[in-house]
Amino acid sequence: MGTVTLGVSIAVPEPYGSLLQERRAGFGDPVAHCIPTHVTLVPPTVVDRSALPAVETHLREAAAAGLPFVMRLSGTGTFRPVTPVVFVRVVEGAAACTRLQERIRTGSGPLARELQFPYHPHVTVAHAIDDPAMDRAHEELAAFEASWTCGSFSLYEQGGDEVWRQLREYAFGSGIGSVPAQGSPVDEPQQVEPASSS
Repeated sequence: MGTVTLGVSIAVPEPYGSLLQERRAGFGDPVAHCIPTHVTLVPPTVVDRSALPAVETHLREAAAAGLPFVMRLSGTGTFRPVTPVVFVRVVEGAAACTRLQERIRTGSGPLARELQFPYHPHVTVAHAIDDPAMDRAHEELAAFEASWTCGSFSLYEQGGDEVWRQLREYAFGSGIGSVPAQGSPVDEPQQVEPASSS
């Protein structure tokens, strides 16, 4: 059955998601329209396609154990010179993201993996482009602000065309949904998984 490349993330809702995606494209980032604006929980991870049902069960259980929380973005930061990334900072909700990604990624679950760098929730707005463009992203989004109640996270698959598409959304245990997630022409019909009652 082959393998699939999966990622788990929190979508940045509208109008912020499209705004940041368009700004990322405007800075010259060639993959801007391949990646919906998001806060990563589990980075790109290759698994056997046959493991998808186990992944989905694992994510339902992780969502059932969670509660909605406030996410607030403010200003910019960078991982340079270690990695060529400029990002919008998560200034509220970072601790909740950290706990959630640990629940999903650690232990013996199907998405268990080690990270190359310590987990640091953020929203990438420029990656591996020339330094002047990186500087511009850092400066022009320094006053950016956004906040919303995060009520879910999503599973994404990277297609052969390098585009990340949402496979399923997982609502947290209370059943309260998030602000509608960003849409784009490449999005396929979405299925929302209710939280497990067990």
